[in-house]
Amino acid sequence: MASEAAARLAALLTEHKQRSGLSYEQLGRKVHSSRSTVHRYCTGRNVPATFAPIEAIATACGASREDLAKLYRSWERADLGDATVRDIFGTGTVVREAGVTVPDRRRPLTKVSLAAVLGVVLLAGGAMANPPGRQAPGTIPTVQAAMWTNAPRAIEPEFVGVTANSNTGQMPSFGVGSVRLWNTRTRWQNLEPARGSYDWATLERLVTGARGAGLPVTLTFGGTPLWASPNSPKSVYTDDSRTGPPDDLADWERFVRAVAEQYRGRIDAYELWDMANHQDFFSGSMAELVEMTRLASQAIKAADPDATVVCPSMGELWDPAAFDELRQFARLGGYDHCAAAAVKLAPRNDSDPPETMLPLAREIEKALQEAGAGVRLWSTGSAYDVNRQQPVDADRGAQHAARFFLSGLYAQYRRMYFYNWGSAKIPIVLQPVGGPHTKAARHVERLNEWLKGSRIHSCGQGREAGLPDHLWQCRFDEGGRNFLIWWTIDRSDRIPSAPGTTSIERLDGAGTPVEPGADVTVTGSPILLRLG
Repeated sequence: MASEAAARLAALLTEHKQRSGLSYEQLGRKVHSSRSTVHRYCTGRNVPATFAPIEAIATACGASREDLAKLYRSWERADLGDATVRDIFGTGTVVREAGVTVPDRRRPLTKVSLAAVLGVVLLAGGAMANPPGRQAPGTIPTVQAAMWTNAPRAIEPEFVGVTANSNTGQMPSFGVGSVRLWNTRTRWQNLEPARGSYDWATLERLVTGARGAGLPVTLTFGGTPLWASPNSPKSVYTDDSRTGPPDDLADWERFVRAVAEQYRGRIDAYELWDMANHQDFFSGSMAELVEMTRLASQAIKAADPDATVVCPSMGELWDPAAFDELRQFARLGGYDHCAAAAVKLAPRNDSDPPETMLPLAREIEKALQEAGAGVRLWSTGSAYDVNRQQPVDADRGAQHAARFFLSGLYAQYRRMYFYNWGSAKIPIVLQPVGGPHTKAARHVERLNEWLKGSRIHSCGQGREAGLPDHLWQCRFDEGGRNFLIWWTIDRSDRIPSAPGTTSIERLDGAGTPVEPGADVTVTGSPILLRLG
């Protein structure tokens, strides 16, 4: 352990403590630790094995997200002896930035830069010439994703979902399987503007619209009312909602119970918070979030036993500090209270191939396994900065929209919510409210039709799966008949059709008979191959 690096970390932490005016004992109570433990961390006598205790102390002292990032870098250097260490390829050897190799100490994932561990988007030619998620101009990334084969599993009718960002009550005019409500003025602040006083008008309009369209509804909670947490930071929204947990958790439990009772049998699932590992959305500790999850789960199950409880979503998981929050929530038993775990599984940019999110999906899966959290996985959003990203052209956007869902199937997720429906201010537009649906929406609709009533058997890509290079494939059956879906990552290849192929279908609705052994053109726009 490098004492100089530990001293720098301690100095930063002590600066936050002094600025907060809190004593060691007060901080200990806030972070559910002892006075002596907090003292050891603040004086540099000990460096914790994970970043979580440092983050909890700094957050209790009012640290910003930028402060946390600085602390994370200092903690990493302190723990690793003043070197940023990476084991990119799982070789058992880690490399200091200066180029000196040292033995791997079998550190958990959160002690390394996720951007390095997810050295998974390899540029053509094999070199990591650009950071993950930022491919070099004109290159096609090769993504490493392990093949899998399981007993056939029915794809849930709700799998192809969209997040609605409109409070009008209008719903998509193209076919999807479910709708998630967020940014619809249905946050806690909107629904309960004063303690015990509820305003159901907007939510009622949305639920009625969704039920009329035959769409199961997931309602996402967030936005603590000002009256419930007056001293916590203001959220990014304009409704005076706050990011902190309520001062009295009984207010939260009562609110959740009221919603579940009001919409018993009409709202199908409840996501218990949005982006709960981001300070702009939730500034409490993970221990507080776990308790909120426990109370909300109990309230929902008592009021509406058939509703699905989905744990608070975790986003920006390419960021090691954000990933560590997910890990901490899992280790504290948060996922024990839910039927599903929500994460923002999406590419770092909407212009990136959707398959680039698969290595991140694997790291999420491993983190949950390590914590013994056996829950289904849902993807409920995109990157935090999605509204600031550049538009994606119509053809590529349509391909990526369809492959977002196929990548979710590859990752074995049970629900995928595309972000979003209703807005025109995002890189890939499906349909503005009141406007026509786009090519991307038509592709999503066609994919949803392909998947209806089907079961998935396997997914694989490239030589490992016995397929031609660059080919991605998932295998399904429906009504006793097998079919494949093939695609590539943004390239065009002529490939011999699979044995038994009788016809192909495209996302534009075109279909073509196929002679045995004939070549088919495979591109970034998925095709369906009917077998037998």
